[in-house]
Amino acid sequence: MKLLVLDGTHHVGRAVVETALDRGDEVTTLNRGISRPPTPGTRSLLADRTDPLAVRTALADEEWDAVIDTWAWAPRMVQDSARLLADRARHYGYVSSRGVHRWPWPACANEHAPLVDGDPSSEDSADYAAAKRGGELAVIEAFGERALLARAGMILGPYEDVGRIPWWMRRLERGGRVLAPGPADTPLQYIDARDMAAWMLSAAEQGIGGAFTVTGRPGAVTIGKLLETAREVIGSDAELVWAPAEALAADNLPLGMEFGICFPHDPTPTGMHDADVTAAFNAGLTCRPLRDTLADTWAWLQTEGDPVPRPDAPSPDTWLDPATEQRLLDRL
Repeated sequence: MKLLVLDGTHHVGRAVVETALDRGDEVTTLNRGISRPPTPGTRSLLADRTDPLAVRTALADEEWDAVIDTWAWAPRMVQDSARLLADRARHYGYVSSRGVHRWPWPACANEHAPLVDGDPSSEDSADYAAAKRGGELAVIEAFGERALLARAGMILGPYEDVGRIPWWMRRLERGGRVLAPGPADTPLQYIDARDMAAWMLSAAEQGIGGAFTVTGRPGAVTIGKLLETAREVIGSDAELVWAPAEALAADNLPLGMEFGICFPHDPTPTGMHDADVTAAFNAGLTCRPLRDTLADTWAWLQTEGDPVPRPDAPSPDTWLDPATEQRLLDRL
């Protein structure tokens, strides 16, 4: 398959590129060429997505079987690219988010849960949910039934630049008593970026369109299983000390927000980790074991070092003040 990846340098984009190469696809990437060198085996085109003329010049009059777009900011850039490629690509896969659903998310929600409003022509990136929904509308506007909207849940795995698992692995590596957001049996849903990439590429090949909630099966993993498995993968002697959500909230500790199991206004939100993923699994989604995701993430951290934090996400260093952690540990 002749594939164009818009981005291809970070997290999901990098996973898409590497998975496509492993499949034997012919891969072209389009990005600014600033953050890291092109992946060997790809053809690299350079352009800033915010400059429509530069994008048009870089893409010239070439055609592709499929496009995968990971853009997460102002929807107009998605609109520009989708319109430009509407007659030059068979399929357009857009990496979206469950965040496009209107809050509060209902329990056990599927793709038909209410959506936020979005404007495909907007140049505003401030509201993530509205920006992602605008991007979805831009792709639908240009590609119709040939558009695939992959509404991801929490995305983990190698190359994660949000900092969730890298931060936790480094904390567990230091050992000692480690404050953890309880209860340990709190369910989590997540998707390994590589599993999402493989599914999107397969969907592109099959011409599957529409909106899908793309994350793991509900109830398969808990926060306890994730952190205990991470501890085992690292070989750490850390002791996980589970703090109730109410205790964390009382001390204004945001621990757990990184996994979406608490928020400042809601210590135990519903609808976050019980999504109905029937549609995606019926369309061929598969998920690798948790241990494989964590072991590969640890191997990546050992090889490449900690990722540079994303400018649009809070630094993981702000999640937990050591002195406050110790005070709460002393009480537990």
